[in-house]
Amino acid sequence: MTISKSKLLFERAKKVIPGGVNSPVRAFGAVGGWPHFIKRAKGARIYDVDGNEYIDYVGSWGPMILGHSHPRVLEAISKTMVDGLSFGAATELEVQMAELILELVPSIEMVRMVNSGTEAVMSAIRVARGYTKREKIIKFAGCYHGHADSMLVRAGSGAMTNGIPNSGGVTAGAAKDTLIARYNDIDSVKLLFEQNKGNVAAVIVEPVAANMGVVPPEDNFLGKLRKLCDEEGALLIFDEVITGFRLAIGGAQQYFGINADLVTYGKIIGGGMPVGAYGGRREIMECVAPVGDVYQAGTLSGNPLAMSAGIVTLKELAENPGIFENVNRLGHKLSEGLKKITNNTVKAVGSLVCMFMTKEEVTDYDSAMKSDTRQFGKCFNYLLNNGIYIAPSQFEAMFISNAHTDKDIDETLEK
Repeated sequence: MTISKSKLLFERAKKVIPGGVNSPVRAFGAVGGWPHFIKRAKGARIYDVDGNEYIDYVGSWGPMILGHSHPRVLEAISKTMVDGLSFGAATELEVQMAELILELVPSIEMVRMVNSGTEAVMSAIRVARGYTKREKIIKFAGCYHGHADSMLVRAGSGAMTNGIPNSGGVTAGAAKDTLIARYNDIDSVKLLFEQNKGNVAAVIVEPVAANMGVVPPEDNFLGKLRKLCDEEGALLIFDEVITGFRLAIGGAQQYFGINADLVTYGKIIGGGMPVGAYGGRREIMECVAPVGDVYQAGTLSGNPLAMSAGIVTLKELAENPGIFENVNRLGHKLSEGLKKITNNTVKAVGSLVCMFMTKEEVTDYDSAMKSDTRQFGKCFNYLLNNGIYIAPSQFEAMFISNAHTDKDIDETLEK
């Protein structure tokens, strides 16, 4: 009997890497078994070290909207790398990227490059506090904003109390200024503002909650947040690490017609390479050093390889608006098909899709948590064994790329 190469690699990895993985969700802990180690990817397909082929609905957790190994992206990286990989100094590519983002997202007047979505969020929160001279941040239960200490918090007894640490190594002090509201519940936000009058610097939100499954904003929730922040003198931060340049060329701001004060982005602006950015109104961003007194730095920020890949990716999206029409159409086809086949609750916004293992309506963290995770594990392994790769967690999105075809969707639904 041939032993799986992935299983052997996992056993090796566990001896030298905590849990055998460099990010917890890769460990398959929620679904059983061991991670399938990926060797290569092309278009909408990935291939593991055992030679298995899968239709990929993870897409490196979102950035591969053009599909894996897009020829223009690879060409840009190849041309750039011959001049050097990193300089720790300013480059023209950084300026080109910033100009392109400002052109595509009119609400952003200045932008700063960083190296990850986590770093972008951490920096944006610091800027919000520096700009407003306030300390408290409101976030929503079930919304993930990276692994910065102040964001690794959850609700205490109820959804409207001060945060408590949700990770070892996070101190109560780091968590005390993070307040937890309920997604899609504007009254929970109003109450926190009332209880912390004049001390809330910002509200940070995933405009489409995509880390408790996919949960769309309802009843003009984002518009109400915008109005409330204006009334209270707080900033509104959109975490668009997932939705940015995916729902539309202008991201969730364009898709929903709501402008945020600060916006964070992740690896989609690097064509899948490690990168992030945060931006917003000029008067806010000029608080950042060396212009202002809010310090943030990074040796690898604006890395030329990431910039070149990102510029090509964003230009490809901007020059071909039909991409958004296509991926959103395929997302709708997949979600409607899943509803008919499973009779479960399926949520979708554009090219983001999630099937919850529950028949109850899902509008927030508490309702999402009613999903049958054991049943999801069975579904995951069935799909995996039949050549369909989705995230090994009930509470993650399925991502559609422009490389997916109607045949891929049909094949997935037929399984």
